[in-house]
Amino acid sequence: MPAPSVRYLVFDIETVADAPLVARLRYPGESIEPAEAVRRYRDELLAKYDSDFIPYTFQVPISVAVAKIGPRFDLIDLVVLDEPEFRPHVITENFWRGWESYRRPTLVSFNGRGFDIPLLELAAFRFGLQVPGWFAAGAKSYDQPRNRFNLQAHIDLCDLLTNFGATRFNGGLNLAANLLGKPGKMEVHGDMVQDMHNAGRLAEINDYCRCDVLDTYFVFLRSRVLCGELDLDTEQKIIAQTKDWIAERSASVQAYANYLEHWGDWQNPWQPAE
Repeated sequence: MPAPSVRYLVFDIETVADAPLVARLRYPGESIEPAEAVRRYRDELLAKYDSDFIPYTFQVPISVAVAKIGPRFDLIDLVVLDEPEFRPHVITENFWRGWESYRRPTLVSFNGRGFDIPLLELAAFRFGLQVPGWFAAGAKSYDQPRNRFNLQAHIDLCDLLTNFGATRFNGGLNLAANLLGKPGKMEVHGDMVQDMHNAGRLAEINDYCRCDVLDTYFVFLRSRVLCGELDLDTEQKIIAQTKDWIAERSASVQAYANYLEHWGDWQNPWQPAE
């Protein structure tokens, strides 16, 4: 049997600060340990803003999870790149080479144009990788995959739900997933990743990334209903099939067991309550 074709890649990334870079650029001339530089920078950010999240320009990817989706929106597979080594340069190469090897399927993210993709582009720059198909320097600007409005190349669900930034989507992916009964954020939140990485908790970070991709996938399915590409009954059948897919793998992947434990079904207002 031929392998099923991949039409979409639903993805999410987790990142940490490049501590030596932070020390060198934020505190030049000071004898400061890299880990202390990151702590100090986070404290400065927290004192000025509501978050201690370091800008993406100082970060590298340490987890990228990708769901391969077929042309009928079914889940084919979900992988974590460069597992179990999780090397930033290999993760970055695998992401861009994977997009090319599957013949440039549509990327799907939640706020990926604002964070994930710029970070992965910068990582390719940092690690000396060629990504000519993505930059498409010789194409007209509106045909280039990086064009914000090129939905054949990248569907950013946050852009979709905010009319390309006309409003703010307060609550983020967590809220969107919960509207559909799905777990959203459980024990781990994005602002915990740096400390978890410092403690060597890489497996937990990757489990968290897997769950974010599942949430993004379910939000993507509902977005296809919204846009008229799926009817509601078909979406619900795909969700039931996906739940079975997760359950079949929950004994060997802790993330899937946790996800099922927090699973909720969307309450259809068009059907009477049982």
